[in-house]
Amino acid sequence: MSNQSNEIWETKDGRRRVRRDPPTIEEAVLAAQGLSNETGAQAEIVASLMHISADEARGAVLRLAPRKSVDRITITARTGRTAVHQGAPRAVVVERIAPRRGLAARR
Repeated sequence: MSNQSNEIWETKDGRRRVRRDPPTIEEAVLAAQGLSNETGAQAEIVASLMHISADEARGAVLRLAPRKSVDRITITARTGRTAVHQGAPRAVVVERIAPRRGLAARR
């Protein structure tokens, strides 16, 4: 076999060819997300894999980053008599529950 981008060889069933496509930026971002949780490190990984500038890589990482959920907020504070004596923070968790619109429409 030769070192061409499309290798072709003969078999008993006919000609066979291997198609080699270069990786996309999206694939590089997914690989970087699997290797690191920090966006700066992900941008460096994408830039080195794809041979692009750091600004282009940072833009691709931010564009394809998973959206943060705002459905749940946790607030911790070390105030109050109980927290001071026990040394443990008190946590308040606020969760947003989506309204059930299907039931309201039936009434």
